[in-house]
Amino acid sequence: MRRWGYTAQRPKKLAYEQQPVKVQHWLDHEYPAIVKQATSEKAEIHWCDEVGIKPECQALQSYSLKGKTPVVTNRSKRFSINMVSTVSNNGKLRFMLYEETLKTDVFIEFLRRLVKYSKKKIFLILDNLRVHHSKKVQKWVKKHKKKISLFFLPPYAPQYNPDEYLNNDLKRNVNRKHIPLTKSELQSNLRSYLKTLQNKPHHIQKFFEAEDVRYAA
Repeated sequence: MRRWGYTAQRPKKLAYEQQPVKVQHWLDHEYPAIVKQATSEKAEIHWCDEVGIKPECQALQSYSLKGKTPVVTNRSKRFSINMVSTVSNNGKLRFMLYEETLKTDVFIEFLRRLVKYSKKKIFLILDNLRVHHSKKVQKWVKKHKKKISLFFLPPYAPQYNPDEYLNNDLKRNVNRKHIPLTKSELQSNLRSYLKTLQNKPHHIQKFFEAEDVRYAA
């Protein structure tokens, strides 16, 4: 296989329901139009997504004698912390942690915080989660249209959202130094790592270097 130019690779996951024509239209027409509109309104483009973080580390490694597998002790009781966040291609990161499911009021609270601490109008790009399209959210956005506008990615196309790369980064690194045994420890790990990233805009900008989201850089 190597002689034929093949290498071992992890397959990229692609939703069966994804519609290539709509994705291409987004890349060729919809997103360039958003950029043009953002420029004319002096707005800042942010990419939004939600994720649940668990008390585990996907990148965990250790060393041991041959035939003696290392053991990591963890609690059998499951718990997690949810997060909604945004990233921008100039390296900004905004986030809010919550424990309940993402209901309309929770999402609106995040939007409220987002516009409160922004000096520019926000053009927020997100997926098609039902909460994002709810009438209550649309009513709130209409009321604050001078501060924020919502735009939606093509259906089932998460790989075109740069904020997905933040989620992947968190899952790999947030618990690397310390596997939490309680929800408060997990929340402490998460806040600490996120605040570190907020002080490293160059790290956030690297998410936009991935092939599928390079168009947004």
